[in-house]
Amino acid sequence: MLKQSMIIGERYEIMEQIGTGGMSDVYKALDHKLNRYVAIKVLKQEYSENDNFVNKFRIEAQAAAGLAHPNIVNVYDVGEEGGIHYFVMELVEGITLKKYIEKKARLSVKEAISIAIQVSMGLEAAHYKHIIHRDVKPQNIIISRDGKVKVTDFGIARAASSNTITSNAMGSVHYTSPEQARGGYSDEKSDIYSLGITMYEMVTGRVPFDGETTVAVAIKHIQEEFPSAREFLPEIPISLEQIIFKCTQKNPDLRYGSMSELIQDLKKSLIAPDDNFVKILPIPGSEETKTITEDDVRQIKRQTGKLEYIDPKTGKNNSYFLQDEEDEEDEDEEDINGEFEEDEEEYDDENEDEGKEINPKMEKVISILGIVTVIIIVFIILFIAGKTLGFFKSTSKEDTQTEETADDTTEEADEVEMIDVVGLTIDEATEKLNALSLGVKPSYETSDEYERDYVIEQDVLKGDMVEKNTTINLVVSMGMESVTIPSVTNKEEETAKTTLEDLGFTVVRDYQSSDTIEEGKVISTNPAAGTSAEKGATVTMMVSTGKEVVVVSVPDIRNLSEVGAKNLLSSYGLTWNTIDQAYNDTVTAGLVVSQSYSPGAPVNQGTAVDFTVSQGPQPEATYYYNGEVRAKENDYTGQAKVVLISSATKTILFRNETMNIPDYINVSDITESQLGGSAEGILQITYPVVIPATTNETGEVTPERTEYKTEEQAVTLSRAN
Repeated sequence: MLKQSMIIGERYEIMEQIGTGGMSDVYKALDHKLNRYVAIKVLKQEYSENDNFVNKFRIEAQAAAGLAHPNIVNVYDVGEEGGIHYFVMELVEGITLKKYIEKKARLSVKEAISIAIQVSMGLEAAHYKHIIHRDVKPQNIIISRDGKVKVTDFGIARAASSNTITSNAMGSVHYTSPEQARGGYSDEKSDIYSLGITMYEMVTGRVPFDGETTVAVAIKHIQEEFPSAREFLPEIPISLEQIIFKCTQKNPDLRYGSMSELIQDLKKSLIAPDDNFVKILPIPGSEETKTITEDDVRQIKRQTGKLEYIDPKTGKNNSYFLQDEEDEEDEDEEDINGEFEEDEEEYDDENEDEGKEINPKMEKVISILGIVTVIIIVFIILFIAGKTLGFFKSTSKEDTQTEETADDTTEEADEVEMIDVVGLTIDEATEKLNALSLGVKPSYETSDEYERDYVIEQDVLKGDMVEKNTTINLVVSMGMESVTIPSVTNKEEETAKTTLEDLGFTVVRDYQSSDTIEEGKVISTNPAAGTSAEKGATVTMMVSTGKEVVVVSVPDIRNLSEVGAKNLLSSYGLTWNTIDQAYNDTVTAGLVVSQSYSPGAPVNQGTAVDFTVSQGPQPEATYYYNGEVRAKENDYTGQAKVVLISSATKTILFRNETMNIPDYINVSDITESQLGGSAEGILQITYPVVIPATTNETGEVTPERTEYKTEEQAVTLSRAN
């Protein structure tokens, strides 16, 4: 198990554990290289120690990493570190389909079909690259906050099927296909079966098969008839029920051939939900075996003139058919008696073998029956044709009048007066017309006037006489014209509302928080963008209220490194703006000294918590002096002695005995202790002054001489740090 703040792959910092399963744990992590959050799935220790499984897992995970589709949770990276096998996935903020179903009890038909289409599109992309999911179930389908449907757990499910049949297959037993339950070969059609189970659960809120043990459920998948969704919930349209039936056929060959075929029928179901357009092939050899009853036998005898025959040797009841001539009857009877005698031993053996093969006598009976039936049918056809052509017309006047009267009566009895069925439902119209011995052939059109399934037109007008068994063509309303719902995600609320209303939709607004969509902009619609809906249909528009206000306690980040402080703040949903630095005698350089909010203070998620990082103890201050050296009184030029002295401590800071002035000096690295806390200094300049010869009043001469003059100038030193 990974721990918080651990870094694997030299780039993924573990933030927290967000899920666990039978085979793996899932963590939220920060990818420092690309500065984004990811999900990391890590194999549990018991599977990591199986080399065979690890190899298969790596191969499948790498294959899944090659899948890039909007309806698949993308795999970014696969790796191993210190015996930890993992792969890195896209982090999807949302809810699993399983929890969504539990939250809503069951989904609407349109919502379920929309989700099924998106799942099918993701699986279609995987199947195109010969990757089978093998564990399709609501727990592995995520609905993101923006309404996107994504399939997860590609790769690991396939790897698990070969080494962890018991743990993995049984964990998903409610969604497993019959061939998987038997432990046999499974392919793309196994995913189709599991998706059919998922669709059933979406619209009914329950799984089709349940039991006290996984074995009991698996046996039901293999043996029991799949339950009808419409029997549980009558309002489910027949097209969706038939789609589910076709997906969940026991025989894989009778399911959809591919995800693209399933997607096509799902889209058609959105447009015409009550049309029974799904074609389900009959199971070969599945016709019900019917037993001939005694009443059936007697009816066959009456219709074919069959007589009973008791075999004198066996005592068994056999039979033969009456012939038109007595001599033929005798001949046939002799033949039959001879056959019974010759085949007596074989006949008895066959009966002792519990009737595993057909009795030859029965074969003959069936053959004769067939011949007689054909003769009767030919006779009837010839009679009808002859009557139509007039071969059997009577020449007497009385017969002619009787025949004409009968024809008139028959003609009147064979016609009915058409009724008005416009405005009735197709079921009501069909019932009324069938009662008049009329058939119905519906065709469908959109209508702004009539609701769905109501009759718009009829091709025979009310009051017209029409022959019985005539098929009446009815035009039935499909409801208002279907329009594709456009994407209004990230659009301003009022702009999006106008866009949808201009297309004829009724707009209802709902609100929820979003970390990615600004306040006042649209997150998603229900039905989702890209699906079709009738004009006038209600479209629920989810509008963002901005980021969800969640109050958290500020963590204590003092004495953490700058990176550690940032990671801890991020895990609480907090940010930072300013990171200061300051000298501190007690906190080690590089660690946090202080923070702008006290530890434990309640703040909203997203609040910026600024902090200060220690630079260690403050070094001793240093000073410098940079200035011109010039004798101000005598404007002396030449050699001079220059000394810079601290005013407070009288410490000599600079000294040059033979400096030529005027000039500049630059004195640095003067410590604060040398100055005694004062930045004031004295610049002493000592230079020679020539005193010329002089004569006093008595005539005494004082010769020329040189004296040294010291000039002091007050200066201020500058601080270097």
